[in-house]
Amino acid sequence: MPGPSYEFAHCIVCSHTDAEVIAEHDDLRAEVESLWEFHEKRLRTGTPTDRLMDRVAFSEHAPVRLVRCSDCGLIYRNPVERTHELDEIYAREGPSPGALRALHETQLPALRAQAKALRSVMGRGGSVLEVGSYVGAFLAAARERGLSAEGVDINAGVNCFTRSMGFAVHDGELDSIERGRSFDAVAIWNTFDQLADPRRAVNAAAKVLRPNGVFVVRVPNGAFYGRLRPLLASSHPLQRAAAREMLAQNNLLTFPYRWGFTERSLRALLGESGFEVVQVRGDVLVPIADEWTRPWARAEEMGAKALMRFIARRSSTHAPWIEVYARRRLVRLES
Repeated sequence: MPGPSYEFAHCIVCSHTDAEVIAEHDDLRAEVESLWEFHEKRLRTGTPTDRLMDRVAFSEHAPVRLVRCSDCGLIYRNPVERTHELDEIYAREGPSPGALRALHETQLPALRAQAKALRSVMGRGGSVLEVGSYVGAFLAAARERGLSAEGVDINAGVNCFTRSMGFAVHDGELDSIERGRSFDAVAIWNTFDQLADPRRAVNAAAKVLRPNGVFVVRVPNGAFYGRLRPLLASSHPLQRAAAREMLAQNNLLTFPYRWGFTERSLRALLGESGFEVVQVRGDVLVPIADEWTRPWARAEEMGAKALMRFIARRSSTHAPWIEVYARRRLVRLES
């Protein structure tokens, strides 16, 4: 299969092209090798290939170069893969049913916390649409919290699995939702950073949200990656090891995302589309350990993420992942 084709990019938040390079191709290749080495020690011999997905293998190729916007701090790929190729990647990929079920069960405990937090911000029950519903873990957690939840995802094959578990899932993207439908909340927990056009998704969310509805996105913290990345080349072994541990445990090593939002860049993007940020929560990646993870590595992940979560909940700027909750501003008619 031929490799991806690229085009030059710019900051999707402020449209600037003024940016500093934070990682070149050779730097990122070294991160790929480091990530494989990290997980090779922690996985049992004979781990099936499909269980490597979202650990050492990701939907998108490693970036050619990463840059940081000089204005809002957004980290992004430049050059970037063309949009049509990105859509094809997510529409065709599909692990085995066994792997999908394992992902559902692994992700469910963490997504229960997301459902609880969303219900708290909403202040009551209601309807929620999840964009990028994938294996349905959040849909299950939302149902437990008394929310009426539906999903939308471009991967028709994975959607069949999720429907087999009793959930309502639509094939397509957010702006393909039937006209006239409306929801009390729209959640994008895992895919906002991988969308070709996040601004389009924000505008589409505004159209299907009821007045004062809640829009929440969960993204890898570009500022966290940008702060730790230089430490991978530190002359101090403990600094290098700690940086690799924190990045690898949060799927940030090799930066397998299209956009690395910061709190500042997300506030700007949401504000331009008529949203007011009401809460920002720092967090860590959902657990990735499964039956193929060595026992000591499972304990290591639990301990490392417990410490990082303790720090993240007290300072979102030091969080590997951030959740931003916003409300659709009410439009006041002039008398």
